[in-house]
Amino acid sequence: MIRSYKFLLRPTTRQAVALGEMLRDHCSLYNGALQERRDAWRHGSKTRIRYGDQSAQLKEIRVFAPERQGRWSFSSQQATLRRLDNAFQAFFRRVKAGQTPGYPRFKGIGHFDTVVFPKDGDGCRWDSTPHEPHTRVCIRGVGHVRVHQHRPVRGRVKTISVKREGNRWYVVLSCDDVPAEPLPPTGAVVGIDVGITHFLTTSDGEHVANPRFLDAAAVELADAQRHLATFPKRTRQRTKKHRAAARKVAKLHSKIRRQRLDFHHKTGLALVRDHDAIAHERLNTAGMTRAPKPKPDPATPGAFLPNGAAAKAGLNRTILDAGWAQFLGILANKAESAGRLLVPVDPRNTSRTCLACGHVAKENRATQAKFECVTCGFTANADHVGATNVLNRAGLVLCDVA
Repeated sequence: MIRSYKFLLRPTTRQAVALGEMLRDHCSLYNGALQERRDAWRHGSKTRIRYGDQSAQLKEIRVFAPERQGRWSFSSQQATLRRLDNAFQAFFRRVKAGQTPGYPRFKGIGHFDTVVFPKDGDGCRWDSTPHEPHTRVCIRGVGHVRVHQHRPVRGRVKTISVKREGNRWYVVLSCDDVPAEPLPPTGAVVGIDVGITHFLTTSDGEHVANPRFLDAAAVELADAQRHLATFPKRTRQRTKKHRAAARKVAKLHSKIRRQRLDFHHKTGLALVRDHDAIAHERLNTAGMTRAPKPKPDPATPGAFLPNGAAAKAGLNRTILDAGWAQFLGILANKAESAGRLLVPVDPRNTSRTCLACGHVAKENRATQAKFECVTCGFTANADHVGATNVLNRAGLVLCDVA
């Protein structure tokens, strides 16, 4: 299996400055390569420059600027150019598919936060001082940076990424050949239905409360964002107060993200430990949170009718705060590692199908929480009905496990 490990870095003041310079120079390389592609295409010859052409120029670039580009790993610079090439490949793919293209943009230094080293030992070496009690990672141009390693690393380290989040630095290891750690069988199977009233409901009738981390921090976050809005959006040099205001907003968002991630890990681990097989809805959260299309007013050219965008925006915010996609991804990884079976099923009408008579109707779901069949009168919690129907749809696969 392939697994990722993320550890906090504890650089010295000098090393933190060097890490910032490394990001700055890789960002400059990315933007320069993007500008070259744009200029070549705007030329009358319509020349297309590819990754191989730009990678071949790296030696000259490093010789021309030894105090900047020449300081860093050659392979990490190739990874940055490959990152730009992937962005263009995705752009052309969307153009062919008739989707919104989204042409690659220039990166501001505040939005370029990751440098990738494609191979352990090539510009960056994990556990560079094994004889010392503290784990360190050696980064070319930076030195041996101390790592807060809170768990053992299993498998073979393939790629290493150095990432900045706010004022913190992290190292992310991508490891191959990670051994599975199967859990003993329990003989239990379960279906789950995710929602916003309850984060999830199981087919056994148990509810897991929705923590709503974004709502809990809404007042403090709104105050911080209003303070940040008093400063100019575009300026060549931010003042000390401007930088402090931006750091506070970023810190609050980072805290919310970490709380949500911790909650998802703990909830997923509890499900995996207690059940041999888990069934869940196959959700398209990107489609569910898409903004409604405008409704032109036929009577008034240029005007639009109400389309419920404000109410949909509130629902979208609640769905994204719950983080269903992230949770299901974490659940899948934990199930694979523990040797459990995860079964995604079609989510259509799971909360509208009667468990007693099988009647399907929109009117069966009287409210967000109550299910009442219009045919036979069966009543139950709507989320519990949905979770049970999810389990029933996955029954053919789960019967083999049980």
